Amino acid sequence: MKKISEIFYSLQGEGAHSGYPCVFVRFSGCNLNCSFCDTNHNEGTYMDDESIIRSVKLYSADWIVLTGGEPTLFIDEEFVSFLKRATGKKIAIETNGTRPVPPSVDWVTVSPKSGFSGAGEARVVADRASELKVVDLGQDLEPYFSLPCVKEDTRMYLQPCYVPNQEHFRMNRLSTVKRVLADPRWTLSIQLHRYLQIP
Repeated sequence: MKKISEIFYSLQGEGAHSGYPCVFVRFSGCNLNCSFCDTNHNEGTYMDDESIIRSVKLYSADWIVLTGGEPTLFIDEEFVSFLKRATGKKIAIETNGTRPVPPSVDWVTVSPKSGFSGAGEARVVADRASELKVVDLGQDLEPYFSLPCVKEDTRMYLQPCYVPNQEHFRMNRLSTVKRVLADPRWTLSIQLHRYLQIP
C-alpha cells in the first residue's frame, strides 16, 4: 500500500517538459521538512498498485510524473517496471535526490534541498539527473555543478521561490531572471501552472 496525496491530470509546469500533458501521482510523505513545501503530508489515501494503475489509465497522457513529497520513499524498480508495462507510459520522477532512483525511470528531475530551512544538510546521492531544478533563495549556485547526479547533458533550471505575497513574488522572479542572465549555464523555470491557474 502506498500513501497517495492525489492523482491528477494536468500540464507539466516546470522544467524541460513544461506544457506536456502528464498524469501526476503525488505521494504523501517526505524525509525532509522544507518550509516552502506545498504538500500536506498529514493527508492522503492508501492505495494498492492496481488501484494506482486504474486511476492513471483514465488519462491518455504519454507521461506519468511521480512526485511528492518524496516518491523514492514509496517506489522501487519492481513498481516502476510494473507501472510501465501496465500503462505503456513513460515515467518521470521529481525527487530531492537524497535516495537512489530506480534505474528504469525515464526522466529524473532532482531538486536539491540541502541548506534550506527544514532540510538541513540533506545530501544528494542520486547518480543521475535529466534535469536539476533549483529553487532560487539567493544561495551560492556553483556547488550544484559538482553534485554526483549532474553530468554533461544534465539540464540546469533555476526557479523563483513562490510566495503568496505578489509583490514579494515579483521581486523573486526579477532576481532569478538577473541570475540566469548573469550565468547562461542556467535556464529559467517559471511554474507555468501558476500563471495558467491549473493544478
